Amino acid sequence: MAEFRITGMDCADCARSIERGVARMNGVQACSLNYMAAVLVVDGADITRDAVIARVRELGYDVATEAAAKPALPQPAARRGGVIGFVRYLLAERDTALALIGLVLMLPGVLFHELALWPTAPAWLTAVPTLGALACAGVPVAIGAWRSLRINHEVSMNALMVIAGVGAVAIGALTEAGMVMVLFAIGEALEGYTIERTRHAITSLMSVAPNEATALTACIDCQEHLGQAGYTGGACPFCEREEHRVPVDTLGAGDTIITRPGERIAMDGRVTRGASAVNQAPITGESMPQTKQPGDTVFAGSINGEGVLEVLVLGAAVDNTVSRIIRMVEEAQNKRAPTQRFIDQFARYYTPSVVVLAMLVAFAPPLIFGAPFLNPATGAQGWLYRALELLVVACPCALVISTPVSIVSAISNAARNGVLIKGGVYLELLSRVRAVAFDKTGTLTQGKPNVVRVRAAACDTCAESEQSCDHRDDLLALATAIERRSEHPLARAVVNSAQRNGLHDKYPAAADVMAITGRGISGSVDGHTVTVGSHAWFHDATPDAHNEAQCREMHASSAQGHTPLLVSRDDLYMGYIAVADTVRPGSRAALDDLRAIGVQSLVMLTGDGSAAAQSIAGQVGVTEVRAGLMPDSKVDAVRGLLGQFGTVAMVGDGINDAPALATASVGIAMGAGGTAQAMETADVVLMTDDLAALPYAIRLSRAAMARIKTNIIFSISVKLLFFTVVLLGWGSMWLAVLADVGVSLLVTLYSMQLLHLERKT
Repeated sequence: MAEFRITGMDCADCARSIERGVARMNGVQACSLNYMAAVLVVDGADITRDAVIARVRELGYDVATEAAAKPALPQPAARRGGVIGFVRYLLAERDTALALIGLVLMLPGVLFHELALWPTAPAWLTAVPTLGALACAGVPVAIGAWRSLRINHEVSMNALMVIAGVGAVAIGALTEAGMVMVLFAIGEALEGYTIERTRHAITSLMSVAPNEATALTACIDCQEHLGQAGYTGGACPFCEREEHRVPVDTLGAGDTIITRPGERIAMDGRVTRGASAVNQAPITGESMPQTKQPGDTVFAGSINGEGVLEVLVLGAAVDNTVSRIIRMVEEAQNKRAPTQRFIDQFARYYTPSVVVLAMLVAFAPPLIFGAPFLNPATGAQGWLYRALELLVVACPCALVISTPVSIVSAISNAARNGVLIKGGVYLELLSRVRAVAFDKTGTLTQGKPNVVRVRAAACDTCAESEQSCDHRDDLLALATAIERRSEHPLARAVVNSAQRNGLHDKYPAAADVMAITGRGISGSVDGHTVTVGSHAWFHDATPDAHNEAQCREMHASSAQGHTPLLVSRDDLYMGYIAVADTVRPGSRAALDDLRAIGVQSLVMLTGDGSAAAQSIAGQVGVTEVRAGLMPDSKVDAVRGLLGQFGTVAMVGDGINDAPALATASVGIAMGAGGTAQAMETADVVLMTDDLAALPYAIRLSRAAMARIKTNIIFSISVKLLFFTVVLLGWGSMWLAVLADVGVSLLVTLYSMQLLHLERKT
């Protein structure tokens, strides 16, 4: 399989012509051309790159060098908007420059003939420039039509314009023939220009990450210290690491880079020294900076705050988060939505059908009803002229371009806001979602235990509303002295809570620590034996250590989904610390938002027991809870929702919930940390742990589909209107092509508004 970057395309019809032309080659097994990304993918063992490139050039287009190495960048002229940007775009290529020359040459014909500003002007004053305009704009169109007919054996949109132009010349409508060709060529260029602008919105992601980084490298073979303390060469143990500016392409896993305040982080990595608030909005869409400390992961392209960070690089530049996002956005464009596939298939048969219809319009009325075939006086009322107008009006540019521009604009907007949608098909499915199933752990909750309650036996007189008291603080500090010797997740929760409250150094670390697997841990603290363990262990080992009321309190805590850790000192019960997986901040608001936009069912699927599940459900506001599920049971639950609601999204971690994600209409992964596994598993990836991105993605998908439907209805309505105008003899050829260009521009600009649809926070 080989990839090629195609240049010189102005419209979706160009893409179809290339795709079919290459597909007809011997040895090509499969061929697809992504027009929006300008990427041609060819699969075939017996076909060479040179042969494919030759066929593309034979069709009138070209292939960029180093095609597979990097994403397509927009032409420099297209990077600046407005009229100036468009003029620069026209001047950048030969065919578009000829169209611009043709537009200038048409001015005498329009001013003196069509607008009658100088009715007595000599005929040659309009005829000569018009012929020049017809040649400048028409010859490239005619060549394209001939190539498509000769190689692909099909009638293209270029052929429609050539037939209309030649027919207009034949009946003496020279100025209109010139206007048809010039406006068509300018319209195609305008479409190409707007698409380049859309591509620029995608490839601008490339500018997020810098091309260079400041690397910290050891002094190698230091001449100053050779021979000292046995140093014989290699990395010098006496010198500080040196700073060097290097291209990011030269960095790899294990290298260390330094990022100063205000700089963009150049590579994905892990902080090894320093602390800073990092703005991750360019990657994840998060509005608030995130505090980063040693051990935390940072993304390439995020913006460092006030501190200096040393970052251990985790991989090559081509594998960093920004590169994966760009690659996935481009690949997403190949996964066409059903609506887009239907429009593409429709356009395939539409153009030749129009030629047949035009022939019927030209010949049927004169033959059957004796209507004038050609009015010798003006040519304006004859049915041949109307047939030629019909060919111009029928050009399907607006209809074909409306869908891909909307889809790519929406996918690009989503990527900039921390949501990766892996194709138009998933964008369309998202718009139809009426039920969402959520995994509990790591999705609705944070996925790691936290201390939710500290209850000291000695603080019965303390108000329950108090967050802490001396007895509770002492209990937490005492337990931390033991738990800091353990790597168990529950122990980490206790230690982290003590650190947040400044209690982790109140007691020295325990000595003679002994862990009892599945039950608890004990050790010596200041000469006292301290034990931290489960309620079952305390109940069996020291039944007299706590009373019946305290036992009931343990059972009540467990019923809420908490894990109580009991603490004793010299067999004296000191109290307990309740640990639980806490609800992710924003989960409740996100689910409320989903209900507000019409999602009917919000279901939590979990392997936890019913009590713990109901506790979390009450906090987040799901409409239904299904607890005690194994992975295959989650699949069955998703299938049941599919039968009930039709289109269902499943939100999980992208790895453990893979079967359920695959079963759902749309699998959505929580991609916190930008893990490659999460990004590869699901159909949609939320780059942050913020579930608020989900209602945003659904809103965006609905807006995209609404624009597609509006564009299709508008395009067809205008076509039908002008068909009526043409058949009644009220139109003109140049007005018809101007209308077609105008509709194409309007639907494109309307679709591109999706690039700027804001994510509500």
